Amino acid sequence: QGQLLAKSWSSLFEGQSGAALRGPIYSFNGRNVLTDPLWPHRLAWHGSTPRGGHARRWDCQGWRSSGTAEGMATVLGEGRLLAGHRHNCSTP
Repeated sequence: QGQLLAKSWSSLFEGQSGAALRGPIYSFNGRNVLTDPLWPHRLAWHGSTPRGGHARRWDCQGWRSSGTAEGMATVLGEGRLLAGHRHNCSTP
């Protein structure tokens, strides 16, 4: 009944920027993150470099609501889990 998201756990992080994601991604309350209007930005926050290392300056770890910090996140529709870009940590 389930759909294949990736061939294996390690394939999510191998190669240039990880595996191309397949199938829908659901939130804990059952909403499809890729199509539900509740998720306008469709970001996967990870704070990692494209090779899977810790992006120390871009992880939102010390973020406060009044701050302007940026963190690494991937737009889910781009198809690569770690092909991230910096986004403001205040982005919902």
